[in-house]
Amino acid sequence: MLDERSKSLLKTLVERYIADGQPVGSRTLSKASGLELSPATIRNVMADLEELGLIASPHTSAGRIPTARGYRLFVDTMLTAQPGLVGADARPIETQLQPDQPQRVIASAAQLLSSLSNFVGVVTAPRKPSVFHHIEFLRLGDRRVLVIMVSPDGDVQNRVIFTAQDLSQAELAEASNRLNAHYAGLSLESVRERLKSEVDVLRGEIASLMNAAVQAGTEAMVDEQERVVISGERNLLTVQDFSNDMGSLRRLFDMFEQKTQLMRLLDVSSRAEGVRIYIGGESQVVPFEELSIVSAPYEVNGQVVGTLGVIGPTRMAYDRMIQIVDITSRMISQALSQK
Repeated sequence: MLDERSKSLLKTLVERYIADGQPVGSRTLSKASGLELSPATIRNVMADLEELGLIASPHTSAGRIPTARGYRLFVDTMLTAQPGLVGADARPIETQLQPDQPQRVIASAAQLLSSLSNFVGVVTAPRKPSVFHHIEFLRLGDRRVLVIMVSPDGDVQNRVIFTAQDLSQAELAEASNRLNAHYAGLSLESVRERLKSEVDVLRGEIASLMNAAVQAGTEAMVDEQERVVISGERNLLTVQDFSNDMGSLRRLFDMFEQKTQLMRLLDVSSRAEGVRIYIGGESQVVPFEELSIVSAPYEVNGQVVGTLGVIGPTRMAYDRMIQIVDITSRMISQALSQK
């Protein structure tokens, strides 16, 4: 637990470092805090804060900078909201969120996040229901079968599956006819459950094929869902915290290219209410000590369908980022709900 004096000095130190990007010394802290404390007293408090792991001293400076733990305490207990930080900046771009073009709404939202934050904007596309309208099997030979699955909106997914034994095209047609006749329009999860109970009335190889097709369809839908739209990666090239460390930049760009880690993190965020903040790798999913992510879910007609956020250095203006993410979340929810 920190006393009020320590909290005040930590808050001032974090705010000064966010604003200036320079380690904060005791003399600067004395002037900025407004507290009538001697430099010696301030140095003692800073030593205590450093011992608690809330601030650290860079090798090249006598000043101190916040640690990820210090930022977390600042965000959780000391951050004060300032209404109206970004509202006017967002309004000109709001007109680009046209509800009749959902994918363009997603791309525009990512650009909006990036332009307002000057960091990286990221948005996951809305989850599509895993429902199939029609399915066909095409024999490729060597126990390989091409599964062609059509969704209700006409989207086509193709997957190659391997069967335990080579099946004729007539047998494949039997399986596709049964699926189309009895299961079309159901979710793949429902199909999976019904196949479990009806497996006794199906020939073994046909039951196996149908189960494999459902699994392939599920994977296809998951691949389709795991689309992440990213905007503004190049902004990180100008961030002082990253520009001098090519190794960190390379790892960050690898993450943006692969997207898997981001999807896992944003999926967790979609199950939370409101804005969430991950500081310095504490998410356990994106383990970058110098990185912070501010994220929030967005809705369509009251149902959470995706997540968006800002990715930048731990030294970011968290009050502004929270408002940017919150406003964009509400804007994209409104635009997509009008569809």
